[in-house]
Amino acid sequence: MIRTIELKRSLVAWLLGTMAVAASAPVLAEEDVFDGKWHFAVTPYLWLPSINGSLTYHNVHGTQTELSTTVDPNDYLNSLDAAAMLAGEVRKGEALIFTDYLYIHFGGQDATVKTVTGPFGDVHVPTHEGGAFSSVINIWTIGAGFAVLHGAEGFLDLFGGARLLSLSSYVNWSFTTPVGLLDRSGTVSASENHWDAIVGLKGQVRVGQSNWFVPYYADVGGSSGNWTWQGSAGVGYHLPWGDAVLLYRNLTYHFNDKVDLDVHLTGPMLGVTFKF
Repeated sequence: MIRTIELKRSLVAWLLGTMAVAASAPVLAEEDVFDGKWHFAVTPYLWLPSINGSLTYHNVHGTQTELSTTVDPNDYLNSLDAAAMLAGEVRKGEALIFTDYLYIHFGGQDATVKTVTGPFGDVHVPTHEGGAFSSVINIWTIGAGFAVLHGAEGFLDLFGGARLLSLSSYVNWSFTTPVGLLDRSGTVSASENHWDAIVGLKGQVRVGQSNWFVPYYADVGGSSGNWTWQGSAGVGYHLPWGDAVLLYRNLTYHFNDKVDLDVHLTGPMLGVTFKF
């Protein structure tokens, strides 16, 4: 608990410190981004998603059992080993290139096995029965596109690109009695490395004539054997040196060539964008 409190305080202090250091940066009006010159933006951010996953377990009865697990920030912050979250963008006129990179490494924390699915349907596990879930997640998105609309009210970008998911995870459990088709104890692990083509849109809608705006983002894509989608929306504020945004973000992967793994990351995100 002490480690969790210290980590949360450090993350908040880092964001506040970053904003303070940039307070003296030059002003860049939003409409100046489309003046035909080169413009750059860098966004360090903090995303604290709940991680929902399903793994297929081959039990001792010779049948397949699907485990559904959930890990919340309060769980994995206790065992967070490392994290890096950064986005960047380059614009010239209507054209743009952007990237987003997310790395999370945690292990050994508590998790809850929520449901067990077998030939006879779902068996809901009592919430006090649990186990452990550990994971290393790398997600890298790259894209290029152009602004199809822009003006004082905001802008809309269309883009195409690709996203890499590199994931290794496992879940284990130990119950006092067997639950449905699930053995009394066991371990399931899975690893995935996938590049997916994506298409999407993103942009901002200004709130009246104020500095407030609504940022939004959506993409969808896939490759052989899986599909993915991502979406976010929230509120932002234009500052003299850039933007501050608070979003709710979801990223989902569904692997339809096999029933080994599905992943959903959903939760709040706080970011600070520096423009130059």
